[in-house]
Amino acid sequence: MADVQALRTADPFSHLRLAAAPKPRSAWRLGLQGSEFTWAIAFIIPYAGLFVAFVAYPVLYGLWLGRDPALYFELMSEPIYQRTVVNTILYLGIGVNLKMFGALMMSGFFMRRGWWVKGLLLIYVLPWAVPALPSFISIHWMLNGQWGLINNAIWAFFGIDGPGWLETSRWLALGSVIASHIWKWMPFWTVILLAGRMAIPQELYEAAEMDGATGIKRFTHVSFPLLANLYLVCTLLSTLFTLGDFNSVYFVSGGGPALSTHVLATLGIRDAFEVARPELGVAVVMSALPLMIPLVILLMRKLHTTEVSL
Repeated sequence: MADVQALRTADPFSHLRLAAAPKPRSAWRLGLQGSEFTWAIAFIIPYAGLFVAFVAYPVLYGLWLGRDPALYFELMSEPIYQRTVVNTILYLGIGVNLKMFGALMMSGFFMRRGWWVKGLLLIYVLPWAVPALPSFISIHWMLNGQWGLINNAIWAFFGIDGPGWLETSRWLALGSVIASHIWKWMPFWTVILLAGRMAIPQELYEAAEMDGATGIKRFTHVSFPLLANLYLVCTLLSTLFTLGDFNSVYFVSGGGPALSTHVLATLGIRDAFEVARPELGVAVVMSALPLMIPLVILLMRKLHTTEVSL
């Protein structure tokens, strides 16, 4: 008490400064006070409710449905599932690599100057801009073996019957699905890689040209090394998107002929709704986690350790 009195005697306004000093703020309020905190809670609650209802609850419920190990032993013994795993690997390996390599090459083509290049780019991105559902349904009818546009054109120009693209051969049908997927999504990745190319300083190309690096050498020594990180991250993202792709297979081949072109995404939907075994459908989708989890970890590590920039 004597110390406080002595402090006030030395500085008569010290108690006013102590009263006016800012009070320590709660960490979870993030510095918000009064009405600001109230409005923040009011805006967060609807989004939190939607997240719980449409993200957290479905994921947790799916994990609960697919918890029985017997489901996975049942899947392993089914020939349809074994064929589906092979289809998924081929769909990812061929579809993603051809799509990304084609996007890389096309991004170099669209770096050319000229109004006609801009016009071609506008036409080129139309498949990606058009909604996926009508696009794949149109492709399905174009590939119809009896009255499809492609077989009618083959008959008109060559006088021979075209193959049953979706009706007779597993490999023709799977190839048609992969080609449809590439046609739909390659323009999107082309635009991403084109933006990466445009960010490369022109001075680097000029310096490389002075050193004699032109054409293929300029690409291998300048363009691709600077695009390598972006290309890798785009490939990982494309693999994740393709692994969960449902539209391409379902609306082009429908999993046919004879359930031979299903991938994990479409087989899971079939088992859950057509066979009326949702727990088995969830198990099909969950069986993709051994591939999906390493891809996500690799992607996160890549984004964390290196900048996806030039």
